Amino acid sequence: MATPIIMPRQGQSVESCIITKWHKAVGDQVKEGDVLFTYETDKASFEEESSISGTILALLFKEDDDVPCLQNVCVIGSQGDDISAFISTTTQEIKDEVVQTEDVVIESKEGVLDQEAITSTYSDKVSPRAKNLASKLSIDYRLAQATGPKDRVIERDILKMKEQGVLATPAALASGQALPANGSGLGGRVIVSDIGSQDVKAAIITPMIKAPLLNTSGYREEKISNIRKFIAKAMHTSLSTTAQLTLNTSFDATELMEIRKKLKKEKFEFNITLNDMILFAVSRVLKDFELLNAHLIDDTMKYFDHVHLGIAVDTDRGLLVPTLFNANQKSLVQMSIETKDLAEKSKEGSISPDYLTGASFTITNLGTLGIESFTPVINPPQTGILGVNTIITRMREVNGVISTYPAMGLSLTFDHRAIDGAPAARFLKALTSALENFSILLMK
Repeated sequence: MATPIIMPRQGQSVESCIITKWHKAVGDQVKEGDVLFTYETDKASFEEESSISGTILALLFKEDDDVPCLQNVCVIGSQGDDISAFISTTTQEIKDEVVQTEDVVIESKEGVLDQEAITSTYSDKVSPRAKNLASKLSIDYRLAQATGPKDRVIERDILKMKEQGVLATPAALASGQALPANGSGLGGRVIVSDIGSQDVKAAIITPMIKAPLLNTSGYREEKISNIRKFIAKAMHTSLSTTAQLTLNTSFDATELMEIRKKLKKEKFEFNITLNDMILFAVSRVLKDFELLNAHLIDDTMKYFDHVHLGIAVDTDRGLLVPTLFNANQKSLVQMSIETKDLAEKSKEGSISPDYLTGASFTITNLGTLGIESFTPVINPPQTGILGVNTIITRMREVNGVISTYPAMGLSLTFDHRAIDGAPAARFLKALTSALENFSILLMK
């Protein structure tokens, strides 16, 4: 009997997932436990295993398709089984659309565009993906040689123009005027001052025909993952919509290092790291600074009763930030255990998306990579993020005696719309004091 395989729901906040790779094809024999496909949310990647054995009868979606959670993705059964009941109306509409908009390849001779094709390049019929790509590359899609169905401009037409150097600045495109054959801008781009009264087609045909094909050897292209797209969008949104300022300071890490040394010497059951101690200190100090333990949403501040720490984790797929909820209520040992578990699941790709949201403040540590100072980027709508730096040896004078000490740097980025510099500096001062007197902090 035919059995459908659905798109799993990875967390309550996830509505759809993108299929990144099919590991099986129609007609393949599969066993229970075989990996069928890989899929991504906007923050994590997963593999879906077959729950039954049989033959792949149908793949209802393609790679890169955005599939709603709980939607049928493929059907497994025996040859001859009826699968019509598992092909939903939504799926059929998607399949019909794919057939109607399938890209058509038109070969050109010796890399030179056909003159007759060029004379009909001006087109307002363009696929959404082609239009989006043209906007990103600053290309006028109306001037592309349409090779899609019914003279429709598709992505490869835009990429062709990019290869031939037909570029312009957004301001030049927005003018709606004719584009000259050559521009004086960066990389030969047409800028506003280059625009004249030449005929659009005449201006664009010459460079398309005469421009030699560039030697593109020596590099490779690879489509970025959906996680990378999410990170890029989040970082750009953060820097373009918030007023970020970074304060840098350092503290004497002697006591932290002594505690760490003693725990290792006594072969303490749990591996308490310097990072664990910093997380512990932040969770206690942050409670007294509600402007940093908050979200700024439009013109409203959302203050949290507890500290929910976002912990930046470097993974093979990109930066993930799992949340240690209610960190201020946990002991140092509890925080250490849970933090390592969150990091491990993030690196494996098995972390639930529900743990990748809800943080009230974030900590990112680049000290293990030798970074002495950096500017962390806030994860909106949070109002702050703390960067932890490496330990360096510094000198100081006490009562006329010069000595050295291990100094660990901290970099606090805060949203100046929500908090001013003085309160942010007071948080850093309180935090460094707590870290320098960590034994006392543990007793509170």
